[in-house]
Amino acid sequence: MEENLYENAVLLLKQLIATPSFSKEETNTAKIITSFFSSHQVACERLGNNIYAKNKYYDINKPSVLLNSHHDTVMPNKGYTKDPFAPIEKDGKLFGLGSNDAGGCLVALIAAFLHYYNRENTRYNIVFAASAEEEISGVNGIELVLPQLGNIDFGIVGEPTKLEMAVAERGLMVVDCIARGRAGHAARNEGDNALYRAMDDINWIRNYKFEKVSPLLGELHLTATVIETENKQHNVVPAQCTFVLDIRVNELYSFEEILDTLQTNLKSGFKPRSTRMKSTFIPLDHPLVKAGIYLGKGYYGSPTTSDKALMPFPTLKMGPGDSARSHTADEFIYLEEIKQGIETYIQLIDQIL
Repeated sequence: MEENLYENAVLLLKQLIATPSFSKEETNTAKIITSFFSSHQVACERLGNNIYAKNKYYDINKPSVLLNSHHDTVMPNKGYTKDPFAPIEKDGKLFGLGSNDAGGCLVALIAAFLHYYNRENTRYNIVFAASAEEEISGVNGIELVLPQLGNIDFGIVGEPTKLEMAVAERGLMVVDCIARGRAGHAARNEGDNALYRAMDDINWIRNYKFEKVSPLLGELHLTATVIETENKQHNVVPAQCTFVLDIRVNELYSFEEILDTLQTNLKSGFKPRSTRMKSTFIPLDHPLVKAGIYLGKGYYGSPTTSDKALMPFPTLKMGPGDSARSHTADEFIYLEEIKQGIETYIQLIDQIL
């Protein structure tokens, strides 16, 4: 690995940490990434707060591989003891908001992209995208920019996985439910209590088990997380009760199958908020996965969602850092992890080029 790739990656990450980039507020980090590419004589484009670039000898007739990570962050939580926007190096660590999720992955992928940018006669085009709004699954993130990238055959999504291969990822569907009854006076035992109707459905949700269990992602998780009645008076039997389901989907079920099951078993009405964040899986015999196995990398199913869910082509989620550090106080990434990330991405891509 060229040493300056690592050094430039760390400098870039420090700039990004020092610049607030909450979801939908990534304007300034988008400018930093654009400026970084310009300083390395790389042509790039910006759409919203997404930045994308193609290798110098991009050929529309060749298949393409996408390198993607995000540059937005969550809000810093109240547990921080360090300035979340101060890129502090200490004991081999780089502290700061977004350092681990997913700044280390982002700059390592940028370094890998630069490594291949001027290379001729490759089997694949290399396309890079730094996406916005990943943390909120926003519509102005990767979905907005994908049509500008040309035909993508497969991709690498940079998220902290300890550089192991997340070949499958849980999908997420949030469903709003409403139980209806009839209002009445509690003292006279009148009405039809919508809260009790909701409780009957929630009890079914609590006990129901979907049959198909994924070897990578385990069972489908169906959880009631919020409940509320329309009235706040203690002596009124509620005519309406709403509740929310958080559904974490393995790769063996479609959203349509789950909704059909709810339709058969729930008395309450319901409506999914979105069906965008589907479960994904890249086959173990895919060249990208086989390349990782050749390098000695393990594979697993990830319980968390990412921009991988929004891509209509096979993707491997993989990157430096540890998901357990994401969204935590005093977030950090080891500097050695960034170096290993660059090396691993290059070794992985070498296997397919």
